[in-house]
Amino acid sequence: MKLFKPLSICLLLALNILSHAQVSLVGAGKKVDPFHYEVVKNGQFRKASVSSAHPLASLVGAAIMEQGGNAFDAGIATQLALAVVYPGAGNIGGGGFMLARKSNGELIGLDYREAAPSKASRDMYLDKNGTVLSALSQFGDLASGIPGTIAGLFATLPYAKLPFKILIQPAIDLAENGFVISEKQVNDFNEQKDIFIKNNNHPIAFVKEGKWHLGDTLFQKELANTLKRIQKDGVKGFYEGETANMIVAEMQKGNGIISLEDLKNYTAKLRKPLEFDYRGHHIISFSPPSSGGIIINQMLKMIEKYPVGTYGFQTSKTVQLMIEVERRAYADRAEHMGDPDFWKVPVKTLTSDKYLTERMKDFVAEKAGSSTDVKAGTIHESEETTHISILDDLGNMVSITTTLNGGYGCKTMVGGAGFLLNNEMDDFSVKPGVPNMYGAIGGEANAIEPGKRMLSSMTPTLILKNKKPYVVIGTPGGTTIPTSVFQGIVNIIDFNMSASDAINKPKFHHQWLPDIVMIEKGFDANTKKHLQTMGYKLSDRGSIGRTEAIRILSDGKRETAADIRGDDSVAGF
Repeated sequence: MKLFKPLSICLLLALNILSHAQVSLVGAGKKVDPFHYEVVKNGQFRKASVSSAHPLASLVGAAIMEQGGNAFDAGIATQLALAVVYPGAGNIGGGGFMLARKSNGELIGLDYREAAPSKASRDMYLDKNGTVLSALSQFGDLASGIPGTIAGLFATLPYAKLPFKILIQPAIDLAENGFVISEKQVNDFNEQKDIFIKNNNHPIAFVKEGKWHLGDTLFQKELANTLKRIQKDGVKGFYEGETANMIVAEMQKGNGIISLEDLKNYTAKLRKPLEFDYRGHHIISFSPPSSGGIIINQMLKMIEKYPVGTYGFQTSKTVQLMIEVERRAYADRAEHMGDPDFWKVPVKTLTSDKYLTERMKDFVAEKAGSSTDVKAGTIHESEETTHISILDDLGNMVSITTTLNGGYGCKTMVGGAGFLLNNEMDDFSVKPGVPNMYGAIGGEANAIEPGKRMLSSMTPTLILKNKKPYVVIGTPGGTTIPTSVFQGIVNIIDFNMSASDAINKPKFHHQWLPDIVMIEKGFDANTKKHLQTMGYKLSDRGSIGRTEAIRILSDGKRETAADIRGDDSVAGF
């Protein structure tokens, strides 16, 4: 028997390799047809489902699970596909957070947020008079933090089942052989053309002679080659060697400061997820350097003492209460939140019942609060993103939010590498008290320091009901992310809405400063009038977020919904 045991092991390994043979999922007439696809806004799936910002990326994630992968495999493959088909926010030049609950109940919080380069300094975006030079933190190479996405994907790999070579292949195929761009992408590329030309001194895939038209195919050969280097050399295929040299060469051309050592030293970090209960449900969200988990914890617990369900959906009574808890939570964000490796974030106090009760003592029904009067609480002891929600047949729940920060990041592509860099440095407090591109105010907690991770609003979230998987939810949207997730959760739990209704109903947003309530189109007209009578300043605005949600129904089906505000789409089986 001893003689045959090694042969048996070898045979099993060989069979395993054959079962994972690299069969292309992407191509004309295949599982993922890049030339014939459609947006699917909702669906009920028996085994597994994905909701993401682009139909092709969702189809890749579902196909990977059908091929034997789990939700983590799908998370890796979907992110890589989004880097190709959704370049405005899908990325390998940015970073993000993955929140997951394995089928055995183990929680995982993976932080691959971008970090400040070693040469970064507190006042790097100020002139000699102390005036903020906002263009430097928003456009061009100097605006970029050290990218974290690829490190995050490889840190996810131990939880997956399939080899990375298989998970990255769909993205390579989409980049190399092209895909038909959507109407929204046609408009985006045409609108961004001048700024792409201004910020790049080399040809980039998104700029063509004349204009883009519906039915055009986007080819990204340089990006395909970058992905192939990662496929061949693993994480070193990005953070070292040819790709790393290209990033540093780009920095040198454009006044950037990311170095080879910065890239080589970057690591993803495990963070302990934030957990709390709300009306009999167990909520799991992300801890700092994301502000999102603390904010939704605060907001949900502040309204929990009020019978919101009896007030009615988007009545003035409900909306006023929610505006006022948003005001208080965002005031705390500005003062108390930052990278926990550099700043002691008082999570326990900020989320305690005693503290939150105190925060609501000055709430007055039927009267608008004032952000001049409402400051951060006293403590005695922190909009172009994309989200993926995934559930597999084993019960693994994965919620991933990644970002370049602004749309198309800093608008600069790494020469020869085919991917855009982020402009996440703007998410720091460039100068305490001065708003960033999303109007968010920051202070000492989020000041720039080398190696520090900038405060984020990303809020990947999971919900358990009766200790079992119930909801996976998250959204892009800059500082509107926590309020969008907050309203989605309230819509599901307090108003018993379907996943589609919960994410697609008109939203509102208040973030302390500016002291304005932003309102989406379609919001109840009578409620708007009543809020104005109370003294609130309202501002109509375009879409708020693009939420992706999955809810498990009583019969076990995965009710999967993609936001109506973009090309977002679901897939599953």
